[in-house]
Amino acid sequence: MAESKLCPIIFLCCLVSICLLPCAISSDGQETFIVHVSRSLKPASFSSHRHWYASIVRSLPSHHRPSKILYTYTRAIRGFSVRLSPAQAAAIRRVPGVLSVVPDAVRHLHTTHTPRFLGLQDSFGLWPNSDYADDVIVGVLDTGIWPERASFSDEGLSPVPSSWKGSCVDAPDFPSSLCNKKIIGARAFYLGYEAARGQTMKASNASYSPRDTEGHGTHTSSTAAGSRVVNASLFGYALGEARGMAVKARIAVYKICWSEGCYDSDILAAMERAIADGVDVISLSVGANGYPPPYAFDSIAIGAFGAAERGIVVSCSAGNSGPDSYTAVNIAPWILTVGASTLDREFPADVTLGDGRIYGGVSLYAGESLTEEKLPLVYAAECGSRYCYSGSLDSSKVTGKIVICDRGGNARVEKGNAVHIAGGAGMILANLEDSGEELLADSHFIPATMVGQKAGDKIRAYARSDPNPTATITFRGTVIGKSPSAPRVASFSSRGPNYRTREILKPDVIAPGVNILAGWTGYIGPTDLETDTRKVEFNIISGTSMSCPHVSGLAALLRKAYPKWSPAAIKSALMTTAYNVDNSGAKFTDLATGSESNPLVHGAGHVDPNRALDPGLIYDLATSDYVAFLCTIGYSPKLISVFTANTSIDCDAVGLKTPGNLNYPSFSVYFSGRNKEVNYTRVVKNVGKEKDAVYEVNVTAPPGVYITVSPSKLVFSEDKDTLSYEITFESVISNAEIENLSSTKGSHGSIEWTDGGSHRVRSPVVVLWHGSSVEAM
Repeated sequence: MAESKLCPIIFLCCLVSICLLPCAISSDGQETFIVHVSRSLKPASFSSHRHWYASIVRSLPSHHRPSKILYTYTRAIRGFSVRLSPAQAAAIRRVPGVLSVVPDAVRHLHTTHTPRFLGLQDSFGLWPNSDYADDVIVGVLDTGIWPERASFSDEGLSPVPSSWKGSCVDAPDFPSSLCNKKIIGARAFYLGYEAARGQTMKASNASYSPRDTEGHGTHTSSTAAGSRVVNASLFGYALGEARGMAVKARIAVYKICWSEGCYDSDILAAMERAIADGVDVISLSVGANGYPPPYAFDSIAIGAFGAAERGIVVSCSAGNSGPDSYTAVNIAPWILTVGASTLDREFPADVTLGDGRIYGGVSLYAGESLTEEKLPLVYAAECGSRYCYSGSLDSSKVTGKIVICDRGGNARVEKGNAVHIAGGAGMILANLEDSGEELLADSHFIPATMVGQKAGDKIRAYARSDPNPTATITFRGTVIGKSPSAPRVASFSSRGPNYRTREILKPDVIAPGVNILAGWTGYIGPTDLETDTRKVEFNIISGTSMSCPHVSGLAALLRKAYPKWSPAAIKSALMTTAYNVDNSGAKFTDLATGSESNPLVHGAGHVDPNRALDPGLIYDLATSDYVAFLCTIGYSPKLISVFTANTSIDCDAVGLKTPGNLNYPSFSVYFSGRNKEVNYTRVVKNVGKEKDAVYEVNVTAPPGVYITVSPSKLVFSEDKDTLSYEITFESVISNAEIENLSSTKGSHGSIEWTDGGSHRVRSPVVVLWHGSSVEAM
């Protein structure tokens, strides 16, 4: 335990020292490398490890000045850091006992890390220009909140906004005094839950209050609008400063989810209350399982329509049912739908096999490290349960060994607990094909790590083929850098096409949702297992539930910067300024496949807050436009009245001809049957400082499609800030060629309007054909 907690401190000390030296390749061609060694393999001829390291360095080819050991390590890692040329680094990798040779990287002292990763700065951009969303109210519909956390301090905040009309419940375990200028309201909704279960909350020993006993709501609330907290971490991992996206925004808590789920009746009651209370943004990391219901039977869609009608931005998670197609939920066009991506921060925990091979994994294990001596390795399929179900492992085959467990079937942390109960010494959690190379860090009870499918396949093969397989796990703390590249799209992130309306692309954007640090409940431990008695201030978890509040907070910042903007305008700004390349300059990778992602997976792209502050043009929408959309997809006036109080709707007068004509910031085109041409119309508004701006279009046509935009130039003026354009999509491939789209899942491109300066208003284009694999799914 002590050794793991020391890791961040040691890295900090190294950072201070290393930064006095060149941190990149110097003029002599050398750079700093960290050499990880197996201390147990030190030859007996050396009196100490330091002497052994020095001998290794002296044995290297001296193409440049002699290499110099900078540090030796015994606690954070086992090994040393040294200046090497590329040739020397290659040579040292071949030395017996050397486990890995990793290029050094500059570390920074910060934690949730997403503000920095998103480019948010105190000195410029969206944060200062929005005054950190002061007075904006974010309604979080979730499992409640643990109000005593430092993330909910109201120090330095102005009085409660006069627009707030809500209240704070007074309950035995949640007195109203716990509300302050940060948590300005807290209520619980449980009647639907009680009715469905046939017993009162009291009978089930549950609390009627908004206190969070699950952790989820505290995590999402602090992500969206948590106050600044220094020295935040989980067992020393991700140590640094934590902030929510909208640091000064106020939080209104609506507890809608309980131990057995969240009921529509309670969700709608909470939305109703939130609208009446005067919230500006609703953050909802809840959704349907399986395919999304029709809009008219989707309580979240209906409630969100009412909120949008009153100017409230509704941000929802896309779901965690990826990587299958058609899995995105919360897909109504008036909802801001968010998928999940990775950060440039990892928690590496490497597997070293008995034959010397090393495979990278991730872990948040914080207990005593494994001994340097490798332990016997066994595959759980040979011990009673490949998925490591509790009670199914044969102790006689597991005791004292590292166990390989396949991902799936039960919770990841439950697998480690099952290994622990059976007497195992450690666990390697190996992905299967459906999870690919997606790595999610967990705070396991025993030394454990998760590896991707490729590594998992090789580790299993080794365990089955070697007569005496052995392994160990090395935990390397917190690492921030460009390898692996980021962002990448999480395998679990639900994706399109839109199951209900192909012409509306979903999800809308992606945001950080993998291994996110944020506040946690004091009721349960970080793994949510009954046997986990540890209590933590912060926890690191993953899901589109984590990406949603990031975007909710960004929406709050934009609401403060532009109080007169509609929810659609805020969504447009986030979508058209999103980016589509990672920090290596390559297009996003989809972790489910290891291949290039596409808009069906990541929507318009990854949110870019500072660019969203100045989008140039916006695609705006009003309630009447959504009504026209519902008319166009065949909803009767009677059915539409489920969404709006207006009962005098004439669908013949307001229809859009095609759902794709909704003034959406993205394009999804569907060629059905013999139809070879699709025409859409869009309207854009100039919101830039230059009133006489001129925008020209750049088209990247998807393969198999010819695109025409008319006009190709938009000339704005003081008197004309809104202009329209028409876009024609023409299919130019044969029916036989359509069948070959099975591997590409449609065709993708983009349309971008630029003023020749800083504004690039980009919309993704997705094209589907009747008969293609995506359409047929």
